Amino acid sequence: MLLRIRDASSLVIDTLGDSAREQNAAVACFYFDFAAQKEQSPTIILGSLLKQLVSGLKKIPAEILKAFRDQEQVIGGRRLELDEILEMLQDFSSSQQTFICIDALDECMAEYRAKVLDSLKQILEKSSTTRVFLTGRFHIQEEVGKHLGGKVVGVSITPTKDDIVRFLQAKLKEDTIPDAMDKSLERDILRTIPETISEM
Repeated sequence: MLLRIRDASSLVIDTLGDSAREQNAAVACFYFDFAAQKEQSPTIILGSLLKQLVSGLKKIPAEILKAFRDQEQVIGGRRLELDEILEMLQDFSSSQQTFICIDALDECMAEYRAKVLDSLKQILEKSSTTRVFLTGRFHIQEEVGKHLGGKVVGVSITPTKDDIVRFLQAKLKEDTIPDAMDKSLERDILRTIPETISEM
């Protein structure tokens, strides 16, 4: 599923995490940060997902332990390769219902994004009980569909003007320096920002 608004994605991920515990399902999430695009390689992303999934187990599978120990014995130690991580994710997700959540996919570098999406496709092909939840801006929907084929259901979420005003009011109430803003500036913010966003 592809969503396109951050607050909604956070709510979905929180709800999914709560219900997954009740169903003995595994959940792993990754949030893309625009400021760290170059550091967020497919190996780092999938490695993070694998680490989250394994950390929820009572006992780490022997093959995963062996793979990490083998890499530690290489001079200076070595990280697992993308193919190795992908294989472990496939094995894990085919043995347990798994939810993979990736937020702000549009913030991933284009060359990395293709590898991430192809990796997700391989995981989905091996496990019929795995579900992937993606969020991102509209422009990547076609790319996601191209890589994941017919396995995608897109949902467009657009905030109303009232949603934006309520969000701004909540944020203004959290202001740690309330005296820095007078009522006139607050009114301008509550009028201008919703109008600007609704015109986009």
